[in-house]
This record gives sequence, C-alpha cells and structure tokens, in this order.
Amino acid sequence: MGGGDIGEILPKHYVGVENLSGSIIAVDAYNMLYQFLSTIRQPDGTPLMDSNGRITSHLSGIIYRVTNLMACGILFIFVFDGSPPELKMKTLKRRKESREYARMQWEYLREISPELALKYAKASAYVDEEIVESAKKLLSYLGVPIVQSPSEGEAQAAFIAARGDAHHVASQDYDSLLFGAPSLIRNMSISHRHYTIISLHETLKTHNITRENLIDVAILIGTDYNDGIRGIGPKKALKLIKKYGCIEKIIAAKKIDTEGIEDYQIIREMFLHPDVYENYEIKWNPPDESKVLSFLCDEHEFSEARVRRALSRIVRERDDDDRSSRDSEKRRKKSSEQARISDWL
Repeated sequence: MGGGDIGEILPKHYVGVENLSGSIIAVDAYNMLYQFLSTIRQPDGTPLMDSNGRITSHLSGIIYRVTNLMACGILFIFVFDGSPPELKMKTLKRRKESREYARMQWEYLREISPELALKYAKASAYVDEEIVESAKKLLSYLGVPIVQSPSEGEAQAAFIAARGDAHHVASQDYDSLLFGAPSLIRNMSISHRHYTIISLHETLKTHNITRENLIDVAILIGTDYNDGIRGIGPKKALKLIKKYGCIEKIIAAKKIDTEGIEDYQIIREMFLHPDVYENYEIKWNPPDESKVLSFLCDEHEFSEARVRRALSRIVRERDDDDRSSRDSEKRRKKSSEQARISDWL
C-alpha cells in the first residue's frame, strides 16, 4: 500500500462553533454514525443499549450532540450511503475483518486490561441497517432533511455543497475534497467547540495544482478504491505530480510501477463524476416533540428530562430565527450572507 495520509499536505484551520452559525452543513451520515458508535460507550467499551439490547449510542449522539450544534444556529443535511462501488469491495472486506478482530480482542481483554479493551471496543464499531433506519427516523422527527445517495454518501454531500445548497461537508474522510466539496469540516461528532476546516480552493492554490492533480496524488498514495504505491507518501506523490502533471506522464517516464494503481483512470473518473442524485429535496421542518419523546423515551428508555432539554434548545433557536417558515432557497441566501468561508479563513 501507499504510505502516509493525504491530510499531511492539506492546509488546515481551526474554527469555533460560533464561526459556523448560519451555515448549512451536509453530513456524511455513515461517517458520523461510526464516530458516535465508536466514542459514545460505557467505561468497559460496551455501546449504549436499551433493555432489549438495541444499540442507542448513535441516537444519543444525534439527540445530544447534533442538537447542541443546531442550537448554535447550524442547519444540517444528513446524506446516507447507497450501494458501494465495486472497486471499494476489497477495502470494505478489510474493514470488516479488522472490526471482527477488534471485537475478539475487546472481549478477550475486558477483564484483563479495561483501558486496552476500550481501544479495541471503539475499533469494533459497525453500522447496520437497524442503526441506519433508527437514525433516519430520529432525524426526520427532529425536522432534519435526509438525502439518500445512489452510492457514496460523501460524494452526494460534496455535490450538494458544490452546487451551493450547503456551505460545508462534515466528514472524517478527506475524499470529500476529491469529490469536489468546497469546504470540509472534521471532528463535528466530537463534543467540543472547535473544529478542523479545510478549503479545497486554498489547498489547490497553496500547491498550485488542479483538483485532477489532487486526485492523482491521492491515487498514488492509496484510496478506498486502490492500494497505492508502496513507498510513496503524500509529499513524494505531490512532488511527482507537480513535476510530471499526471499519472500517465509519470508512468511514461518510468518513474513508478503501476501495481496498486491499475485502475487509476476509472478511479479518477469516479472522483470527478461520481454517481449522485441531482433531483434531491432539502426541507427543514419544526421538530415533532411528541414523536421524538415517544421514540427515544418510550421505545429506547432515554431520560425524558434530558430529551426535553435538548428539544427546548433547538425549538428556542428555531423560534428566535423564525426558521420554520423559511424554504430552502431563503435559508441558502441567508446562510451565504452569514457564513462565507472567506469571512474567517
């Protein structure tokens, strides 16, 4: 496999949540759910569950962490994955094997070394259909719009942002930039007040490259769709691309072996023209308090007092700004006036 992480060459900024007030953020839903499932756990690594054994860590993340951000004036669009590309199957198989290994290590170490066991417990997190459907149900009750992608959720989220229907994409994966997201925010699932933000325009300008060049750099070091070239990290890959311009010319100059990048032309095209839905609907609604309470408190045994407090924050924010009466076009116009990236980068 290639070496390093493309994040090493991306200029980063750190912003407070107040800088994001008025922003519309398209969330890579699976990615955020994984983060919730990994981090919201009991001290021994066990995920939160109701008395019927149904995992609720992700629901806790949505009702407490997501609504905290909504109360700060942020509007979310949750974008869910569809069918993965065939080229990703190898990576998905490796990830499944890695999670299974982590699960076995966690179970073995729970009584021996709780601290080490917790590390493996976090790595064993998985998202199944039941988790996805319960997350969608809660989000819909909260009035948060959901967009279903035909394939990669981060590609659909990037398309939504590139089209101007969102200011940023929230994901841990840098692939969002390769798919054309103008701005990527990382660590939004973590409970703190500052986040990492990366601008695609600034990245390209800093290195004097094109998006196609950046995609080629990523392919050389490895993506979800290919292994990359052993021994080539981000800095070396960037140097090669800046010198030769593209992978084809690097190969022609016989500077690299093509093992690990055999499908580079297909992968490049996948990033440049991903499979997305163009006719999606984005509409925010007031939260349905009775449905949220019934779903979380009656079905999944959440604390009614805590859920009511979470709901009161977003209802208060919505009332203060009269958001419930605005359509998506008016929201987009208002948000673009308040939260343009150039205002604070």
